[in-house]
Amino acid sequence: MNVNSIRRTLDPNLPTTVASKTREELREQQNIFNPEDALRNMPSMTIRKRYSGDRNALVGGRSFSTVQAPRALVYMDGYMLSNFLGRFDAPRWNMIAPEEMSRVDVLYGPFSALYPGNSIGTTIAVTTSRPSAFSGSVRIVGQDQASDQYGVKDHYRNYQASALLGEKLASGLWYKLMLNHQDATSQPMSYYGANANAAGVFTVAAGAAATPVSGIVYDTGPYGMRRAIFGANTGAIDHTIQNTAKATLGYDISPMLSVEGFVAWWGNDSVTRNQTFLRDAAGNVVWSGRVTDGINVFMIPASTFAPYTRDEHHAQVGLTLKTRNKAGWNTSVSVGSYRILDDVQRNASTADPVAAGGGAGTAVLRDGSGFNSLDAVATYTPVAGDWGGGLHAVTFGLHGDDYKLQQATLNTADWRNASGSEAQFVGGQTRTLALFGQDAWRFAPQWQAVFGLRAEAWQASDGVQRVTGGSTVNYARRSERAWSPKLSLSWDVDAATTLRASAGRGTRFATVTELFQGTAAGSSITVNDPNLKSERSTALELSAERRYSLGSLRASLFQDDIRNTIWSQLNLNVYPNVTNVQNVGRVRTRGLELFGQINRLFVDGLSAEANIAYTRSKILENDNYQPSVGKDWSRVPRVRSASTLVYAPSDNWSVSSTYRYSSAQYNEINNTDYNSDVYGAVSRVSQVDVRLLLKPRKDTELAIGVDNLNNNQSYQLHPYPGRTLFAEMRYAF
Repeated sequence: MNVNSIRRTLDPNLPTTVASKTREELREQQNIFNPEDALRNMPSMTIRKRYSGDRNALVGGRSFSTVQAPRALVYMDGYMLSNFLGRFDAPRWNMIAPEEMSRVDVLYGPFSALYPGNSIGTTIAVTTSRPSAFSGSVRIVGQDQASDQYGVKDHYRNYQASALLGEKLASGLWYKLMLNHQDATSQPMSYYGANANAAGVFTVAAGAAATPVSGIVYDTGPYGMRRAIFGANTGAIDHTIQNTAKATLGYDISPMLSVEGFVAWWGNDSVTRNQTFLRDAAGNVVWSGRVTDGINVFMIPASTFAPYTRDEHHAQVGLTLKTRNKAGWNTSVSVGSYRILDDVQRNASTADPVAAGGGAGTAVLRDGSGFNSLDAVATYTPVAGDWGGGLHAVTFGLHGDDYKLQQATLNTADWRNASGSEAQFVGGQTRTLALFGQDAWRFAPQWQAVFGLRAEAWQASDGVQRVTGGSTVNYARRSERAWSPKLSLSWDVDAATTLRASAGRGTRFATVTELFQGTAAGSSITVNDPNLKSERSTALELSAERRYSLGSLRASLFQDDIRNTIWSQLNLNVYPNVTNVQNVGRVRTRGLELFGQINRLFVDGLSAEANIAYTRSKILENDNYQPSVGKDWSRVPRVRSASTLVYAPSDNWSVSSTYRYSSAQYNEINNTDYNSDVYGAVSRVSQVDVRLLLKPRKDTELAIGVDNLNNNQSYQLHPYPGRTLFAEMRYAF
């Protein structure tokens, strides 16, 4: 699609480190199936994308893990995509097609007053394309993944098709239409097992005579204890079909005033299945009951290998009115709304062969949940000579957002139908209102100071848990206020060198889920805490950047000291799995991040880019669990790096290779899960990706590639994909 010059939606005076990728860089360097793939090689970032089509692709940053979703803010053209309605509710990446991304910017830390308190981690701004004439494109992508886990080998295939059509008319009206369809199947995500005791002995399951079986696999778990694995469970293999449709319209009311908006719809149909390893003496599949391999005796509950299905339909709308003066005052007002139109997960209570014919189960409905946002901003851009004491670029504004959760669990006579009596209901709402101001003051030719202040008022209300036949708990309304000052000082030592020191406070309030979503759904139990304290971050960064004619170098020293970290601890070693939400008194992260790029390396057409971060994240205080004090924080690796080489000798073709590394991490905050390179742990990642891009015609692109070429088996509790073949065709007009 032909586009105007790339729209950068960021304030040019942001007092924070920014890492960026353009559309051209992404197409040249990476195999991209889903939008979040564009972030996987960014400095100090982890993307918990377990498989293509994963709706829970969470973000991890310098000082926070991939299960601390509320510390990652994601925007699309200034509209909020961050979804804080569930522990694993990742940003709504599905509202973006990879084909329409024109730029991705990543901001680090709470140093700008322009963003909500959730920016104490990472802020991601995705900018999509806008047509400058009648244009369009079609893109088709396919993947083939080879999976090998516990001796079970298989291939899982995915494909995606996208179409864009847009035009800008002489009247000042422009439009863009986007359609995206994908069909994807995951490798097995979860496995059912039993742990031995410290002596390596399994508890003997009591009951009727045990069925002799083969197929039990023994290994050593994350805690160094022997365990038995019986098969892939909890809907381990997910076949998902997703569709997105989006229409974006804009109109230039005058040369200085414009309006634009969009409406988007996304649907997902997921059908899961499980895979038992067990066979009886006649070779028949065994799904449950008391079993023995002649050495140990185990009891497998009837619900262990129960499948589930999920149907979701979401919608989002946004509208922005803004002025476009080159200097002086500008204003903008932007509103957005995201709604879960319907969302039902149907859970069977028996294993796959029986479940196919129906039977009792449960259904979880989240219809009507959603979030809204409002931003009103005024900016002043100086003209040389204005404001005699120096140049001031001023921004101030108002922000508001609210998140509403409605979740009902039904007991169903036939799990395939989401109808029955209510067993549980949880709900609640949070609201945040903020005023902010920021002044970028160029007080001397080579010096700039940025002062910012954000005042936020938060409240939680309407919290309720209702259990049919039991009690109803109505939670009291709560409210808090927070002041978050920011300060940054930068010095342009010369035309090519900049030094900057930044300090910022930020407050991340508890989400409606963390406060109120205490549930038992399927194979998971969540224990919430309506009295959670807010996270309060004090962050520092010292950075130095040197720019050259052929590239640049940057070094950043950072510290993030957070009081009352909100932590959701998942225990996979019990069945059903249990998650507890709590505050951790104080966690401090210190690190060094290096980034460099060179546009010509040795020969014409050869370029390189690399980043590496060394991080130590420690628990300094935790009255709720003393054994964790002094331990490493969960899922923050000590070393993260990505290095990319690109050889593009002409405009017609290029080849790239990326090596991505992340050291092993702990999942448990007491660091007892020391055996990291196994299922259920958070392992090291050491992967090589390659891509060949061909442009046989000006309007055509062909690409083939391999992700995880070295077939590194890695885990973030769940297994990451194995070696994956990638093929892409794109036609634009």
